[in-house]
Amino acid sequence: MSKLIQIGKVASLGRLCQSSLQLVKKQQPLSSFPPPFDPPEPTSEPFIPPYQAREGEPLSVLKARLLYQSRKRGMLENGLLLSTFAAKFLDSMNETELKDYDRIINLPSNDWDIYYWATGVKPIPIDFDTPIMHKFIEHVRNDSKESRFRQPDLRGQ
Repeated sequence: MSKLIQIGKVASLGRLCQSSLQLVKKQQPLSSFPPPFDPPEPTSEPFIPPYQAREGEPLSVLKARLLYQSRKRGMLENGLLLSTFAAKFLDSMNETELKDYDRIINLPSNDWDIYYWATGVKPIPIDFDTPIMHKFIEHVRNDSKESRFRQPDLRGQ
């Protein structure tokens, strides 16, 4: 008796599969349906929102933001170079230098550009050829052979 029940179950399963296949065959191909949205163009880089200068930002907030952004780069080389530069020079920068530094670290969409400009692999674009960029390049050159294997400790801790 159990053999008959098993055969019946297999036959039922077979009929179910055949009816499912017939339904699939009757449907329109997916390419005939309009897409619900236009897919974005494929790119090799993720979307990065455009840089917007922050007008009227208090200097203390600007310095704190730049210190954070100098440390959190997503790229170890720039994290080390920019964090040591910020620890050394950020407090003594005037408002113009702070704005230039803000543009240097936030306007390029690719952190490798900053690294290549600072190390002399690529020429500095005119928009970024500022005294602060040259000070950063001098810092990167590290003529005094300072150890820069880790980011400096944050002040106040």
